[in-house]
Amino acid sequence: MAWVRTVFGQPDQGMAGRQPEPVAERLEGRFPKVAGLLREAAEEVLAYMAFPPGHRRRIHSTNPLERLLWEVGRRCDVAGIFPNPQAALRLIGAVLIEQQDEWEARRRYFNLAAMAALYGAQEEQENPVEAVEEVLTG
Repeated sequence: MAWVRTVFGQPDQGMAGRQPEPVAERLEGRFPKVAGLLREAAEEVLAYMAFPPGHRRRIHSTNPLERLLWEVGRRCDVAGIFPNPQAALRLIGAVLIEQQDEWEARRRYFNLAAMAALYGAQEEQENPVEAVEEVLTG
């Protein structure tokens, strides 16, 4: 596992892209399936490295999605039986709206300056909110 972690510990996309092959070569003799899987999945699991460094911490795993699905499941378990599919959709929609409100108001998942960097806003631009809005509205 320590060898595989070196792939994800690289500072930039170029170095991370070169790391899987040497790691796979070291694992080949003892763990050929792991080496093959690492070679096959390297591009997909390193896709987050194409984003600015400030975003990588938030998107390198699926933990937020798993947490959201866990919360939907928990709420559905509490409700028990739904009389029809629309009732289940209403509950799931309410959970999703609640989560969106929390991300927007209480704790921003990405701050606006980070989003401006993602969309290539000019550094001399005074207001990153305007830059993001301009990109989103086209």
